[in-house]
Amino acid sequence: MKETPDQLKNQTPEQLRNDENAFKRILVGVDDSADAQLAFKYAINAAREADADLIITSILENSEMNIYQALSRDYVHGEREDLEKHIEEYRDFAIKAGVKNVEMVVSEGDPGETIVKNVIPATKADLLVIGSLAKKGIRKHFGSQAAYMAKYAPISVMVIR
Repeated sequence: MKETPDQLKNQTPEQLRNDENAFKRILVGVDDSADAQLAFKYAINAAREADADLIITSILENSEMNIYQALSRDYVHGEREDLEKHIEEYRDFAIKAGVKNVEMVVSEGDPGETIVKNVIPATKADLLVIGSLAKKGIRKHFGSQAAYMAKYAPISVMVIR
């Protein structure tokens, strides 16, 4: 049974948080772009308000490496370690901001595809929050990663700009 606006007005914040339709696992994709920073702030607030889990993800883009870097295990391992340390900073910030449960996922590949095909199923997220523009590459001009995720993600997607 759908609730009318009047019925929703009478619900307490606690009732809204416990609603079966409330988001419980919020996944946010981060890089250092301004839009991703806004998405991260939104996701923190949403997770805190809903008492939801926050999952922070960032994808190491293989397309940004030249062939020699991509073939070097040491280079890729070093880049991944740097990204993991950076994601830990995001995690620490979210915890200090009052999010109770924060998880991190670092992966490699095309960001849109990797998040849609791997990260979402693995984390069982029910909301994806992303910035509209990426920081790197030609994608920053077209927002094609955000468009891809909005189109193909099996969960609700909120695009922040």
